[in-house]
Amino acid sequence: MLRVALVGQPNSGKSTLFNSIVGYRAVSSNFPGTTVEILKGRALVGGRPAEVVDLPGIYSLRAEDPAERLTRDYLLSGEVDVIVNVVDASLLARSLELTLELVELGIPMVLCLNMMDEARRKGIEIDMERLSEILGIPVVGTVAVRGLGLNELLSAIGKAKIPKPMGFSADVERVLGELEERIGPHPRARYIAELLLVGEPLPPGVEIQEPDPGLEELRRKLVEDRGEDPALVFSSERHALALRLFEQVARVRHAKPSFRDRLDAVLMHRLFGYPVMLGVLFLLFYLVFEVGGMLEGYLLPPLEALTEAVEGAIPGPFGKVLGGALQGFWAGIGIVLPYLLPFLFFLAFLEDVGYLPRIGFLLDGLMHRIGLHGKSVIPFLLGYGCSVPAVLATRILEDERDRLITAALAVMVPCAARTVVIFGLVGRYVGPLIAFSLYLLNVVVVAAAGALLRKLLPGVGPGLIMEIPPYRIPTMRTILLKVWLRLRGFVTVAWPTLIVASAFFSLIDVLGWTRFLNTLLLPVTWPLGLPEAVGVPLVFGILRKELSLIMLGQALGTVDFGAVLTGIQMVVFTVFVIFYVPCIATVAALWKDFGARRTLLVSLGTVGVAMAIGLLVRLFALLWTAVAGA
Repeated sequence: MLRVALVGQPNSGKSTLFNSIVGYRAVSSNFPGTTVEILKGRALVGGRPAEVVDLPGIYSLRAEDPAERLTRDYLLSGEVDVIVNVVDASLLARSLELTLELVELGIPMVLCLNMMDEARRKGIEIDMERLSEILGIPVVGTVAVRGLGLNELLSAIGKAKIPKPMGFSADVERVLGELEERIGPHPRARYIAELLLVGEPLPPGVEIQEPDPGLEELRRKLVEDRGEDPALVFSSERHALALRLFEQVARVRHAKPSFRDRLDAVLMHRLFGYPVMLGVLFLLFYLVFEVGGMLEGYLLPPLEALTEAVEGAIPGPFGKVLGGALQGFWAGIGIVLPYLLPFLFFLAFLEDVGYLPRIGFLLDGLMHRIGLHGKSVIPFLLGYGCSVPAVLATRILEDERDRLITAALAVMVPCAARTVVIFGLVGRYVGPLIAFSLYLLNVVVVAAAGALLRKLLPGVGPGLIMEIPPYRIPTMRTILLKVWLRLRGFVTVAWPTLIVASAFFSLIDVLGWTRFLNTLLLPVTWPLGLPEAVGVPLVFGILRKELSLIMLGQALGTVDFGAVLTGIQMVVFTVFVIFYVPCIATVAALWKDFGARRTLLVSLGTVGVAMAIGLLVRLFALLWTAVAGA
């Protein structure tokens, strides 16, 4: 079977092309760094069955972070038949540097110039025939978000050719060529020779005989001729080649500043950008609250009445357990989905329109002042959708220390499941402004925790290198497909978990075990001023964060939380849920990437933060109430 690898720089449109070819299987965003794992799908390419592989975005084969190493090692595994190098045509000069590296692998290749519409908007005209002639491979223009050029790309894959390497300067080429000859016949001899001259270890799967004794002499000759490190020599040579190639195939006309350019002058302004950002986020949460509250008001009462009717018709323990299972089922429809659906919809809209990277840019400037900075912003933003991809996204960080700190902080960002608790409890019964303030509180706590961790684990983190993508008008189809892809995890995993856990809660309640479990958790609930019955829902919340709210209704005997809890108790409960142990799926992701010991430390740390912030919020609320009452 033909194996096709999509390779390109972050935010070049690889995942969008992947979804167009194999069906919607990956969350593609107008946002860099979202692909951190190898994604595979099957399709017919030129009438032949093919496996299409979407690889994490890379800037160079000289990989530094885990996601980049994953891409490089896969390309060198010998399993790839064709490389489709996906390039942002509007950034062609810089993007060609990666293309020139891929050329040296000796694998049949197709160059896909994506975002041709954006290139034209910038006044860039590209002679694709000339570019194809120089590189010796098919070159195709596409606009992936609109499906333009897809058929031409699929046809070109069947005509892929091994590209022609472009020569470096004569002195560099002499040294490189001499070492290639000493290596002998090997499909990647040129790439291996460059690695040896740079002094980097050979990647896994690349095996040659022992390096020639003359290697050090060749390396010394290169340093003497150029007066700088071989790594800089090759980087400079490739940069110069890419610029020369761009000048040969592209013509740039003067482009007038567009409305989008003027919009960025406001949205990314060092002063005005922040109030605009707060306004956009508040509007997002307010719309989620309004839509979710309306849907919950319509759906929940008849569903609760039906559950009570079933329990009344089937008395005894069996009826209780069946009623519990029904409560879990209805809760998914009446409590979770009303808030989850609009949140995922508006989040997908902000991603695809291109505003989330701009929030990342603004937050990067803010975080620099308090010790949090760099690529860590990306996992934080992804965490608002789900903590699992947020943890996986830490693979874009080169330094192990930065990865651990970022993961420890990202799991405290309120994901979509915790958003259900925030809006279903605080938003509905205390007010949307208080619900929104919990997000602001979360930013402050995460920043403070980050500053503390960086003092405990000193080091210098990398600065932020993020593509600021163009604004785009997202299609409704793409947004709905993305919502479904993210919602599918709830429908196939979380919802059945809600049903089973709800039935199990009713069973242990019938058996009288809940009182014992709640007593064990008194050291948590009593200092926070929460009812004793809240203990078991917090335990269930570790399975899925939505469960803490669903189980709370069962534990208190009603989902009219305003009748049984004070506003302070609802806020404190929600604050604890936001910060304490992440869900079991996130714990598994942490375990996989960081090991058992570090996962345990992160989990215990989140419990400590949740207790501390919960106690502070309770104390502040009581003082505020006392002052207001006086």
